[in-house]
Amino acid sequence: MEGGAFDGARAAELTAELRRSFDSGRTRSYEWRAAQLKGIARMIEEKEADIMAALHDDLAKPQMESFLHEISLAKASCTFALKELKRWMKPEKVPASITTFPSSAVILPEPLGIALIISAWNYPFFNLTHVGPTLMGKWNYVSEFRLLSIDPVIGAIAAGNAVALKPSEVSPATSSLFAKVLPTYVDNSCIKVVEGSISETTVLLEQKWDKIFYTGSKNVGRIVMVAAAKHLTPVTLELGGKSPVIVDSNVNIKVTAKRIAVGKWGSNNGQACIAPDYILTTKAFAKTLVDALKITLDKFYGKDPLESADLSRVVNDKHFSRLTNLLNDQNVSGTIIYGGQWDEKRLKIAPTLLLDVPHDTLIMDEEIFGPVLPIITFEKIEQCFDFIQSKEKPLAAYLFTKDKKLEEKFVQTVSAGGILINDTGLHFANPHLPFGGVGESGIGAYHGKFSFDTFSHKKAVLSRSFAGEASARYPPYTQQKQKILRGLINGSFIALLLALIGWPRD
Repeated sequence: MEGGAFDGARAAELTAELRRSFDSGRTRSYEWRAAQLKGIARMIEEKEADIMAALHDDLAKPQMESFLHEISLAKASCTFALKELKRWMKPEKVPASITTFPSSAVILPEPLGIALIISAWNYPFFNLTHVGPTLMGKWNYVSEFRLLSIDPVIGAIAAGNAVALKPSEVSPATSSLFAKVLPTYVDNSCIKVVEGSISETTVLLEQKWDKIFYTGSKNVGRIVMVAAAKHLTPVTLELGGKSPVIVDSNVNIKVTAKRIAVGKWGSNNGQACIAPDYILTTKAFAKTLVDALKITLDKFYGKDPLESADLSRVVNDKHFSRLTNLLNDQNVSGTIIYGGQWDEKRLKIAPTLLLDVPHDTLIMDEEIFGPVLPIITFEKIEQCFDFIQSKEKPLAAYLFTKDKKLEEKFVQTVSAGGILINDTGLHFANPHLPFGGVGESGIGAYHGKFSFDTFSHKKAVLSRSFAGEASARYPPYTQQKQKILRGLINGSFIALLLALIGWPRD
């Protein structure tokens, strides 16, 4: 928005305008929803070069990553929503109960109203801010970027809501481009973009919304919930966490190493909420795995990875310092077995492997969110399960194995937002799967129909005619009426017939 400081008064004005637009009924029709989704798809198509340039300015993001992780996913999300929208909007018929016979029953999805989407910096286009106040009242940046902001916006629009999007100032080029071009492709009276940082996000959170969707850190997630609780506003929180990878000894090691490497360093150089955070394997297999990862990283990024055009840089000075401080820990620096180089001026850190980092170090406690990958070893593969379960539930968990029994145990015993077997990150690309966390890694889910559902209220609708009067339901109550009612509740066909003919007579 333009025209001076965005303060509380302007935030209230914005929400009032969105509320008026929503209350007018404009956003409810299929035609309006489809037109906005087509506008977003057209924007992505026509502005692809500008989007890639902005992503490179913010992250030195390789064009291939920009296309695969942001542009193609955003296009696919629009296409999928447009294809399925009429079916999603259609009332769902459900069986009627014998106690309400004759009647019909449906579940009607209706838009919640006006939605605030605060998105992340690590995929600024697909999921646009990981920014918020800490519990001490300050603000920090432990987040991600995203064209991923568009994904929840697509869901909110498909569900018929009016939307305010707050992109991240941590990815300024993408945020500025987004704020400039989106209003020219959609209905700007119902879909708003607010640029800014701490103060703007604060005043937005002070307003009454019908839904708040936030991507970011756990501390900020708690603050978003506190703000939402004031108005009893429902929230969806995508908060990340330490996503583990278990590697069994029976795997195809070349394929395993490539899939781990591309999921870690081929996703914003580790700055992704579902990037592998650490590896768990057996002591006997560790050398084989380490050697394969070293060979793979050399092939992917060369002997001098700081010069590779295929690695994103760290997002800002603060995030760079946090990562280098983790590596400079005296209990961590001695465990570096590969990489460890960095260039502070260019905010680049090379892919780095650590072996058997002490479990009580900070790097094994907080989400790394960068190009560092610890490898922790145990005598038996089953001990890895206990290690994962001793920590907070992650956003994603990965297992590489050919053992179907081990796979079944992993799926049944490991609690995570999502699980992927023999690969990393790809579950995110399936629109038929929900994407979201559990426990401290998040609340709620989105993607595809799940995005539509996240921004919808499932309204129960029961319709009856004036026929089928059962006198037994009305006072004065008698033993005969009670017998009829008990029969109806228990599903008795005879009781139903008696009720329909109005017995007992008053």
